[in-house]
Amino acid sequence: MTELIPVLKEDEIKSKVAAIARRISADYANEELVLIGVLKGAFIFLADLIRELTIPVSIDFVGTSSYGAENCSSGTITLTKAVSTDLKNKHVLIVEDIVDTGFTMAYLMTYLNSLGPKTVKICTLIDKPERRELEVDIAYACLAVSEGFLVGYGLDYNERYRGLPGIYHLKF
Repeated sequence: MTELIPVLKEDEIKSKVAAIARRISADYANEELVLIGVLKGAFIFLADLIRELTIPVSIDFVGTSSYGAENCSSGTITLTKAVSTDLKNKHVLIVEDIVDTGFTMAYLMTYLNSLGPKTVKICTLIDKPERRELEVDIAYACLAVSEGFLVGYGLDYNERYRGLPGIYHLKF
């Protein structure tokens, strides 16, 4: 039997997303910025983030897979959806739900940098540095968490729990 243990409430998430949006808006004022949402988990975070930004942005999506039906990364990244936007000479911000091992972000940094942008940086809802196996530089993180398998607000376990308004530790 599984148990959901609250980690972050809906209003706390909203406050953290607004704070990150203020930083991004200030950092990219007068710049052309493309947000690349990582499917599927980041779509809710991305939607809330763009509504809080005070700068114009373009969006696109990229799809990757590394978990399948497991609760830990396989370490093998598969690109399931390529970006369709021309990123040449543009600033790119990857928007991700959670960065843990670093495999997906390292893969995406290499992939996106091959498309010729000015810069590529990472914005994540949740940073889990204690699980990091590959070092990646995270420019923006709403929350650092040390343990637990998290669900809700876009994060899932086997395609379940994405629609929860808060973030929860899923205890197996």
